[in-house]
Amino acid sequence: MPQVFEFRLPDLGEGLTEAEIVRWLVEVGEVVAIDQPVVEVETAKAMVEVPCPYGGVVTARFGEEGTELPVGAPLLTVAVGSVEPSGRTTESGSGTGAAEAESSGSGNVLVGYGTGAPPVRRRRVRPEGLLAPATAAAPATAPAAPPAFVPAVPVAPVAAVPVAAAAVPEEARGPVAVVSPLVRKLARQHDLDLRQLAGSGPAGLILRADVESAIRSGATAPQEAEEPPRTSGERVPLRGVRGAVADKLARSRREIPDATCWVDADATELMAARAAMNGDGGPGAGSKVSVLALLARICTAALARYPELNSTVDQEAREIVRLSGVHLGFAAQTERGLVVPVVRDAQARNTESIGAEITRLTEAARTGTLKPAELTGGTFTLNNYGVFGVDGSTPIINHPEAAMLGVGRIVPKPWVHEGELAVRRVVQLSLTFDHRVCDGGTAGGFLRYVADCVEQPALLLRTL
Repeated sequence: MPQVFEFRLPDLGEGLTEAEIVRWLVEVGEVVAIDQPVVEVETAKAMVEVPCPYGGVVTARFGEEGTELPVGAPLLTVAVGSVEPSGRTTESGSGTGAAEAESSGSGNVLVGYGTGAPPVRRRRVRPEGLLAPATAAAPATAPAAPPAFVPAVPVAPVAAVPVAAAAVPEEARGPVAVVSPLVRKLARQHDLDLRQLAGSGPAGLILRADVESAIRSGATAPQEAEEPPRTSGERVPLRGVRGAVADKLARSRREIPDATCWVDADATELMAARAAMNGDGGPGAGSKVSVLALLARICTAALARYPELNSTVDQEAREIVRLSGVHLGFAAQTERGLVVPVVRDAQARNTESIGAEITRLTEAARTGTLKPAELTGGTFTLNNYGVFGVDGSTPIINHPEAAMLGVGRIVPKPWVHEGELAVRRVVQLSLTFDHRVCDGGTAGGFLRYVADCVEQPALLLRTL
């Protein structure tokens, strides 16, 4: 007799406590291999494919696309056992029995860790070969304190029940056959008794379409009609990347006494140096140097002179922690929202290396493939908002860092150059800093050094 295992949403790292189901990669009745990705979820950090540590037949899925689940909540159940040509699961077999599943299951959290067994081609199993697992109903409440990884626990074997059993009375089938929290919520809002509905899903599972059909038939009166009218307008949930950004910015404003200083700089020579670097036939031809890469290299040189700004504040210990390595974050706007990828150990890289890493991380941000570790651990952030066509801003510090450099657009403006009025390429530089880690003299010295390097790139030669 095959055993049914429950696979729960694992800990995805970096202190994440929930994830939203973006796309299911398997269907009920599908055969999955050990470590095969079964669902794509979105966390506050990135998009992640979650692999299942057990091989067998998917007997149930918990949650529809768009549902937000806490770590430790059930994701799906798998009937572990061999698959006969008829499509039925059995006890006997060569390598996929329940005992082997317990010993050979990888316990993976993310793709790329654990056994790394390649996924096999998906196969569909006829409905009569499925089991009706005792865990078909989602728990009423999420686990109070989800562990780092909740291992699959074998459910007591049950006899195979054909799909036709959905026609039996509700009392004989035990709990209401509902998996999705959204379906339960929709039923509550419309004062609908789920026990009066016949589910159209596998083994009588009540789907959202079943509830919506009952609502359209006029059998229920929406509960919302009894509530006072709400203010008109669209409501956008603060979750995922948007929610994480909102929480971080709000915390920064609450905890950090920030101040901002700014200066205009003549970037004509910097742009000329960049053009020379990217000239045809010159050193490094084919690897274009971006303005952001040059500014990042200038920042690492400035932080070497003013290490106070590469620090964080331990509020509980009332200590300033000065950091030895510069992990340089840079703001990147994507379709999913604002993210801040981090260039690790930027102080040990030259301009070309920094530029290559920025290019790689930017592409990963646009495609939604950044790893959580590539979005955390920054010590200083560079924000080039000039790409939006604006001159200046007062950046909000990326908590728990101590400073952020903002860069406006570089545009031709009237400028006094060598005693005469001329048209030069001018940029506004803004520095927002935590006033607990330094005073205005240090912040002004840092910003002035950055501006001097922008106006005279040769100053960087002293630190190369």
